[in-house]
Amino acid sequence: MTEMLDRAFGHPRGLLGRIGALLMAHGNGPTERHVVEVAKLTPEESVLVVGPGPGVGLEAAAERAGRVLGVDPSEEMLGRCRERCGDGVELRKGTAEDTGEDDAAVDVVLSVNNVLLWTDRAAGIAELFRVLKPGGRLVLSTHEKWLPVSRHVLAEELETAGFVDVQTWTWEPPGFGAALAAQLRARKPL
Repeated sequence: MTEMLDRAFGHPRGLLGRIGALLMAHGNGPTERHVVEVAKLTPEESVLVVGPGPGVGLEAAAERAGRVLGVDPSEEMLGRCRERCGDGVELRKGTAEDTGEDDAAVDVVLSVNNVLLWTDRAAGIAELFRVLKPGGRLVLSTHEKWLPVSRHVLAEELETAGFVDVQTWTWEPPGFGAALAAQLRARKPL
């Protein structure tokens, strides 16, 4: 069962990966667009989307920001992003723990329903802190019921890594049976 879930959602590939992509685009789409709105992106900013899945949030970010990069460990999902976004975004194989970006390279980091897949949450948080420019913003959202720690513990982990102005709240996505989302916003100090 764990292997099937990984093939559909963790590291999507094959038929299960294609089914997972459809489910993610439909189920996560409203949250992806909401996170982009929360981030208040501007045309001058560069954005890193961690785990963009089929690219709904990546596409929304590309409509607002100057440079948009998506990193995902799944070739299947990177292919879906290419189909959805074309040449308007940069794509690379990577994870939260290893984005492949330079130090202080992006203004904003976004991630939806991905933090629960990080193999080392502390390393992922440290990597996202490293790639953000001073004053840069981080916006995370995840299904609250599947988060391995409470959103308040996750907020403390962000503060321990050096983030400031950490805020957390819940958001109820539209639609029947949509899972309550734990959301966090933080900033790298100037």
